[in-house]
Amino acid sequence: MTVILDGKNLAKKIRKDIKEEVALLKEKTGKNPGLAIVLVGEDPASKIYVNSKIKGCKEIGMESFENFLPKDVTEEKLLEIIEKLNKDERVNGILVQLPLPSHIDEKKIIAAIALEKDVDGFKPDNLGLLFLNDKKSLHSCTPAGIMRLLDEYNIDLKGLDAVIVGRSNIVGKPLAGLFINRSATVTICNSHTKNLKEQTKNADVVVMAVGKEKLLTEDMVKEGAVIVDVGINRTNAGVVGDVDFENVAPKAKYITPVPGGVGPMTVAMLFHNTLKAFKNVNNIE
Repeated sequence: MTVILDGKNLAKKIRKDIKEEVALLKEKTGKNPGLAIVLVGEDPASKIYVNSKIKGCKEIGMESFENFLPKDVTEEKLLEIIEKLNKDERVNGILVQLPLPSHIDEKKIIAAIALEKDVDGFKPDNLGLLFLNDKKSLHSCTPAGIMRLLDEYNIDLKGLDAVIVGRSNIVGKPLAGLFINRSATVTICNSHTKNLKEQTKNADVVVMAVGKEKLLTEDMVKEGAVIVDVGINRTNAGVVGDVDFENVAPKAKYITPVPGGVGPMTVAMLFHNTLKAFKNVNNIE
């Protein structure tokens, strides 16, 4: 029988646990974890995303520091704001909503964020620490959410053959490091991979993170595989993933739905990282 990896309900549980821990830490230290959110421009999707983060902070009991900037803000001005947030002791995490306008160098902005406040886990330093299995490093939220979801269902990666389809700096590459740290044998595929089916059909675990509607079909997976779908594709029929869920699910032992799988976990892990950053700087285990 196929088990659906329910990220929606697990994310609610994580946020509830974080809320309780934040309340205890405030009582113990007199301080709240703080998340600074930087939004440049008026992109509707980005505004919805940012507002959900602000609402989440309030629900959990974290402080939020909003920085809404016009789309023509200069790179220099944005760097000044980042530096100010780096120095602000009330701020434990800095989230710069991407994408940024074309006149701003995203890499330069991410590089300017203090390592200990990089709650998105995008800095090269944090990616390097991830591969070194550093326990205090901050991991990219989507890969971290996937690992937490697998742990919740007691899925042990040790010795398993895992195929990750997608090599982005945000998902594919950091997830490969996390899988390696759990003693999985990892293959990373991309749009240039020859005969993708040959790679996926023998894998114990398949992670799809390319943004191509229903790319993984029933004939591309083996019986009893673990299927993780990171894709979010908007269609006339609604939001669908990179996996042909209806036909793949009966063959899988575990599978994530879209929506309700990885997505909610990504947001929950942002709050988890902010709490972790607070504990790191205050030397709290």
